[in-house]
Amino acid sequence: MTRNTRILMQCIYWAFVLYLLIPLALMMLMGFKDSKFIGFPIRDVTLDWYLAVFQDSQVLNAMGYSAIIGVLSTAIALFMGTWIAVALTGRSFWGRAILLGLTLLPAVIPGVISAIAFRIAARLVGLEPGMWAIIWSHAIHNVPFVVLVVMARLSTLPKSYGEAAQDLGADPIITFFRVTLPYLTPAMIGGGIFCLLLSFDDFVRSFFLGGYEPTLPVLIFAKLRSGMSPEINAISTVVLVLTAVLGLWAERSMRGMKKRAAND
Repeated sequence: MTRNTRILMQCIYWAFVLYLLIPLALMMLMGFKDSKFIGFPIRDVTLDWYLAVFQDSQVLNAMGYSAIIGVLSTAIALFMGTWIAVALTGRSFWGRAILLGLTLLPAVIPGVISAIAFRIAARLVGLEPGMWAIIWSHAIHNVPFVVLVVMARLSTLPKSYGEAAQDLGADPIITFFRVTLPYLTPAMIGGGIFCLLLSFDDFVRSFFLGGYEPTLPVLIFAKLRSGMSPEINAISTVVLVLTAVLGLWAERSMRGMKKRAAND
């Protein structure tokens, strides 16, 4: 790669970074505006909008509600996705491609179509709109992402690990829990965090399958109907910061696990 090409690639990279960061910075900045309307100039700043986020019981309840849905749907998606990935990896049988395609299908269906389908299916099985209907839809939507991440990690597992465990007398179940599962843990953490963020941010399925209690995205949408205000920017900034902290924690955890696995 020539020097000019390298400089061009660096310019493109930093232009892309600015393209991503400038809107986020403006969103955070507008949360400090001492006015009820979004726009420039900012004549004075205040922390009232951010303080109001932690004093608004409706916002806090929506955050907690979204977090509960995210954790439960992620747990279900991790269990189902890991099981499917283990069942499909390293095996060749008739219909494997069809099963894998059907497993990944929820990830590529447009959100509105998926939400309508889930709403019809929920009514068919007698599942009332509310928390469990949302958890069910989020879990099915998140399973493909767990499958892809776990299968990618599982494909790098040396066969000698399982063979060594079997030579020492371990049966397939013990081998899975003592060898395979610890090896998959970093991928499961990464996939779990990704699914948690997807669920927390999901609007369409939560809107179609929700009951009287709104998730945070649905609540923000309801507030947007009365106009954009610094309150929405403050809520979004708080969620952004929490998301960034969670992502950094997950990254450090995965790196630490990989280093310990390499040392062992």
